[in-house]
Amino acid sequence: SLPNGTALGCTFNLPLVEELYQVEGMELRKNRVDTLLGPGINIHRNPLNGRNFEYISEDPYLTGTMAAAQVKGMGYAGVTGTIKHYATNNQEFHRRNTNAVVSERALREIYLRGFEIAVTKSQPMAIMTSYNLINGVHAANSYDLCTKAARNEWGYRGLIMTDWTTTHNGPDCTASGCMRAGN
Repeated sequence: SLPNGTALGCTFNLPLVEELYQVEGMELRKNRVDTLLGPGINIHRNPLNGRNFEYISEDPYLTGTMAAAQVKGMGYAGVTGTIKHYATNNQEFHRRNTNAVVSERALREIYLRGFEIAVTKSQPMAIMTSYNLINGVHAANSYDLCTKAARNEWGYRGLIMTDWTTTHNGPDCTASGCMRAGN
């Protein structure tokens, strides 16, 4: 049992977190698990978010660098992490129906920055998209997020996957839309 994301963020200790996740990576490898469904790296924006314990902090820089340390640590054992929930997953209640209306600047500087840091510093093999909509488009169907930002701007080479049953979100979130987006 590992400390949760918030507890790890409070340490501000990148070498310690990387060492902890080396041990986690060895445990995953021993149990024949190739990828951890984490770290969760959404930003603490709402104190009522039921997943805040899993996420690292309200600071994108700290969140991204801590996530990169976790992914690098697991990499020593030949396993990886899945950074999630890409992006703007600020609430658990009705998260499938939520539309995060956010400016391009806030999206880039607050919500995507941690993901960008984690990708460019550690190149995880997987990113998991979130259930919610961002400015009217489901994250899983967002070409701007999956292809333009992650792949074209940050040089991401791994798998972008949906969260489980994402395409059950309604007629606006489809498997074909996910594939066209680069998911």
